[in-house]
Amino acid sequence: MLGTRGVPAAYGGFETAVEEIGSRLAARGHEVTVYGDRAHPRLDEHLGMRLVHVPSLPVKQLETLSRTGIATLHAIAGPPPDAAFVFNAANAPYVSLLRARGIPVAVHVDGLEWRRAKWGGAGRAYYRWAEARSVRTADALIADAPGIADYYLREFRVPTELIRYGAPVLHRCSTAPLRALGLDAERFHLAVARFEPENHVLEIVEGYRRSSARLPLAVVGSAPYSADYTRAVRDAAAGDDRIRLLGGVWDQELLDALYAHAYTYVHGHSVGGTNPSLLRAMGAGTATIAFDVDFNREVLADDAWTFRDAEQLATALARAEADEPLVIARGLRARERAARVFRWEDVADEYERLAEELATGASMHGLGRTARRTVQNAR
Repeated sequence: MLGTRGVPAAYGGFETAVEEIGSRLAARGHEVTVYGDRAHPRLDEHLGMRLVHVPSLPVKQLETLSRTGIATLHAIAGPPPDAAFVFNAANAPYVSLLRARGIPVAVHVDGLEWRRAKWGGAGRAYYRWAEARSVRTADALIADAPGIADYYLREFRVPTELIRYGAPVLHRCSTAPLRALGLDAERFHLAVARFEPENHVLEIVEGYRRSSARLPLAVVGSAPYSADYTRAVRDAAAGDDRIRLLGGVWDQELLDALYAHAYTYVHGHSVGGTNPSLLRAMGAGTATIAFDVDFNREVLADDAWTFRDAEQLATALARAEADEPLVIARGLRARERAARVFRWEDVADEYERLAEELATGASMHGLGRTARRTVQNAR
């Protein structure tokens, strides 16, 4: 499993997926190797997974590519594994190297990364090229949301393996970690996101500030490469004592307490597939106010308040604070849906099935290697 920062998971959705899936496959007796960065250089095993640490260039445009490139060279230098899972379509240049070594490869494509505002013209062009390269070189493509699967079918007329993320389900969670933050259980709104334009953190802060909300807003997140955007968020929050900018939170017990005891979770992500932060809020039984895009509506089964701008968010916050019984009911329904639809055991089952199929020769390469974007969707 390569293409991520590795495990223990402490960064994003791909890392969480690697930890949840890889640990379960290891527990079933499979030999699982995870490539990652050097955050834990003395740790060579984690939850049954073998860890290999490789360096990377600390530059936004090159960090992932350099890390995965070195991981690929390491993988092809040794005995070939039965199958490889490459996370993030940006790593497409290395798929053909793995296959040339006789290693079948599935690429877990990201959620239309080229749409993210943080990338300039060259970055967006690269990600669109990488999508096509993944289609033409991989033995299988993995999509984590129906919208992503539909996109690849529409754009390239190729099938994907639809394998969702799982959700951690919390039934009891201590309120003690909240005390140090001055927050009371069920008496605050929560937003958790990297500070990036497509996550609409700025609109969330602006909308909250315009609202008549009585409960404070706790914002968890940071942006290692977006100083200007972070400054804009801070400026928008300045002078409003109701807004608590908590920065990055890596303490899992505190994160669980925040998700589980928020009055509502405000989800501003507009790009990507099935988002782990949204699933975490659902599994914690917290009602959601979500940015109005198909990905979010599908995950929530349209059982949430939605917004598209700051004014709509202000209205949604007012409606939520005025209807606590609905907030409670939506939270309970969200947790039930998370427990029923988004199960990590089911996800591991699908990865195990796909790995076994790849190891015995199954491949979409014959179809994908000649695929081109459909004319009407060309850009």
